[in-house]
Amino acid sequence: MILAYFSLLILLLLSSSCAVDHEYFINDNNYVPRNVTKSDVDLVEFPLNLEFMEAEFFLWGSLGLGLDKFAPELADGGPSPIGARIAKLSPLIRDVIAQFGFQEVGHVRAIKNTIAGFPRPLLNLSRESFATVMNDAFGHPLEPPFDPYANDINYLLASYVIPYVGLTGYVGANPKLQSPTAKRLIAGLLGVESGQDAVLRTLLYERGRENVEPYGIMVTEFTNRISELRNKLGRHGIKDEGLKVKREVGAEESIRGNILAGDEYSLAYDRTPEEILRIVYGSGQENKPGGFYPNGAEGRIAKSYLGVGELIKKL
Repeated sequence: MILAYFSLLILLLLSSSCAVDHEYFINDNNYVPRNVTKSDVDLVEFPLNLEFMEAEFFLWGSLGLGLDKFAPELADGGPSPIGARIAKLSPLIRDVIAQFGFQEVGHVRAIKNTIAGFPRPLLNLSRESFATVMNDAFGHPLEPPFDPYANDINYLLASYVIPYVGLTGYVGANPKLQSPTAKRLIAGLLGVESGQDAVLRTLLYERGRENVEPYGIMVTEFTNRISELRNKLGRHGIKDEGLKVKREVGAEESIRGNILAGDEYSLAYDRTPEEILRIVYGSGQENKPGGFYPNGAEGRIAKSYLGVGELIKKL
């Protein structure tokens, strides 16, 4: 009887030990929680690129410092962003953007607590980088060059460029996820990203009829041009809308005001990683880095397209 008891105990201990060993599997030399499938790891990993960008842009814009100051362990030795600086903001906007910044730190932490992730990629957050986006949006160089750090309106317009892209990516990833852990994480990230986008659009909508100086162009026109550019770069139809649209495009084809972007049922648009890369690279091609990511984005999905790009060059 005693022998049988000890035999059972040993079996239980061995079983427990084996269970611990199998709680992780190896993916690209990183240990990943077993309750996140390999395909989910790729989908959760990809938006880390955008979360790094948002964290750095919002922290630097509001406080003049980034992850290297507030959470260096999350940067994990990745290069500091190019051209990031503190913006000339009013107390209210500075407070809002600082909140966004620390929220993004939480997002980076949440992703890296779920999967191994990767170090911060090289980001170009310089005035020149944003000026290029605005030039492309209007189809000609703005004079003087657009400066995202110059004032409230400029910074809000520059911010308009960023969170919405990540939001559509989360909507696109959601139906492809398999594990409850990944689904819960993406749902939580999507909720806050949507909130940030709504706040930014509301602040800009309130200023919609104001001119962006010295260009003499209204805020609403800037948002429309930025959205049109993202649709063009994404190359997959209309998935982006500015703050003023044609009545037939507005909610229930009944109104021109467009404080939140949505499809014909007022549901959020979705984007694939390929579409997102085309937009944030500014090239319209997922295998041609540039824009905010001079060396390209990180992670298996993004790198798979860089590999394709190199192969095409060799051919």
